[in-house]
Amino acid sequence: MSKTLMVSISGIRGIFGSGLDPQILVKYASAFGAWCAQGKGWGDGAAARPTVVIGRDARVTGALCSRIVGGTLQAAGCRVIDLGLATTPTVEMAVIGHGAQGGIVLSASHNPGEWNALKLLNGKGEFLSPQEGIAVIDLAEADDPQTVAWDRIGSLEEGTYLDEHIQAILDLPFIDQESIARRDFRILVDGINSVGGVALPEMLRALGVREEQIIQVNCEPTGHFAHVAEPLPENLTETIQAVKDSGADIGIVVDPDADRLALIQDGGVYFSEELTQVVAADFMWRFRSGPFATNLSSSRAIEDVAARYGEEVYRSAVGEINVVQKMQEVGAILGGEGNGGVILPDLHHGRDALVGTAMVLQHLVNEGVSMTDVRAELPRYHIVKQKTEIGKLDPDALLERMAVHYRNERISTIDGVKIDFDEGWVHMRKSNTEPIIRVYSEAASEDRARELGQRFMSELVG
Repeated sequence: MSKTLMVSISGIRGIFGSGLDPQILVKYASAFGAWCAQGKGWGDGAAARPTVVIGRDARVTGALCSRIVGGTLQAAGCRVIDLGLATTPTVEMAVIGHGAQGGIVLSASHNPGEWNALKLLNGKGEFLSPQEGIAVIDLAEADDPQTVAWDRIGSLEEGTYLDEHIQAILDLPFIDQESIARRDFRILVDGINSVGGVALPEMLRALGVREEQIIQVNCEPTGHFAHVAEPLPENLTETIQAVKDSGADIGIVVDPDADRLALIQDGGVYFSEELTQVVAADFMWRFRSGPFATNLSSSRAIEDVAARYGEEVYRSAVGEINVVQKMQEVGAILGGEGNGGVILPDLHHGRDALVGTAMVLQHLVNEGVSMTDVRAELPRYHIVKQKTEIGKLDPDALLERMAVHYRNERISTIDGVKIDFDEGWVHMRKSNTEPIIRVYSEAASEDRARELGQRFMSELVG
């Protein structure tokens, strides 16, 4: 059996027992512990130890991987705070709250259950920058595990941070718990048998939603996912039907680590994941002026809504850390990604399905509308995601040729080549793992978007 392991600046991801093996966990956790210790010194007291927060989603290998990672960090002299089952945004907030030097989330996000990963956070609770990621990988590749003497091993303590995470959301000046409670929402939550199934109902209770009005679907955190974990409409047919059958006002769906938020309208209609960040921005701009940042592959619906308020939208390369860095560069009040990610810097610089949910509910309350009403007021676009095989052709040369040919159009080359036309856009990016170029396109209809993408796939290799 071939082994599957993907090592990148954003983390270490693979199939457990066939690539992501215990020795791999030790190798990279040890390197991360050493990286967190750099510049801290190795004094005799506990205060000199770097603090690392760890948390995991509910997949069946999570507890085992967490024990291996926690013990390895202790062997590297770290103070480890183990949150157990915790969403990615909760771990990010805990890193900040504990003044830790870093954090590790054990989650392979939307990958199938046999996968797991080490998602690495810096001391700001953000995913590692390219420079930071390379430094950790270099330490790991040096193959010199950091192990301290017996009398200097680190400590491990168990804790939680969900209550603090929820309270920080309740404390936001634009979230009004009482008005949400008065609306008496009926809400269906699909937690994909992971941490979102614990965290989201808990937050809804804190917001004043009555227990009998919270319909929990796939919320037992067994790690045995009831459907394909990525919250796309083709994976949610039963959940969408359950929203309709239950008469819920809204369906809330997350991925296994609860940083992505997908919505289902009342009546059982999927609300495009691309529009989660657009609704959050439409809500926020009613309270606060300032720019928005997102990646190049997200829907242009965000620009249309921004125009209503006279606000600016800035685009970054694909990847959460790239969006975060653009947000920090331009002073964005909000950011996100079209995969259902909402990033509110008031809390932390990371995608957060919990705060996204609270903002959407508050928006419905403030405007006195339903999800169907909200959808009717938003732009209608369709994104089609395709890919073209390039064999032994040089992807960089192909993309460069496209950039030169379309240099007189509205074009961005910060991440592959994106070309904006009046009727839509196309974004071409090379894969780092396959001999393909991904071609994403958006237009007013699915057929037109597909045609646009197919045109550029032909031009790429023609």
